[in-house]
Amino acid sequence: MNVKKSTLQIAVEMTARQRDGARHALQDARASAAAAEEQMEQLQVYARETESRWGMRSGAHVMPEVLFHHRHFMGRLEHAMEMQTKVLEDHARRVADGESTLLAAELRLATLKKLVAKRQREWALAEQRHEQKQTDERAQLALQLRLNVHQA
Repeated sequence: MNVKKSTLQIAVEMTARQRDGARHALQDARASAAAAEEQMEQLQVYARETESRWGMRSGAHVMPEVLFHHRHFMGRLEHAMEMQTKVLEDHARRVADGESTLLAAELRLATLKKLVAKRQREWALAEQRHEQKQTDERAQLALQLRLNVHQA
């Protein structure tokens, strides 16, 4: 039984390391998602600032080439924000996957810990029964000896 206990303990330790790895991976995924969100906010702020600067000049006479370049630049900026939206969605999936991986690892660890506790209770009960049996046998032997001494 000692071998099983040690095997279970090794399984608990290994599962705890996997859970810790999943926790770190989730933290990394969340940090990457936050950085991507910050980058999106920077793009949005830049786009608003660019539009507001352009808006101040809207009453002024603008050459068609300048208007073309502005629209082209804003189109590229919108494209960058669309790409960043996809990046954000990818990070959200990674965070969700990380959360489910961590949850599964925590459940496996909790299950193993319950199994170890159950086995320890079983081992303790078996040991207690063994000790009780030995005590009963000694008491029976002592009684036999007393009866033999009185009969002799």
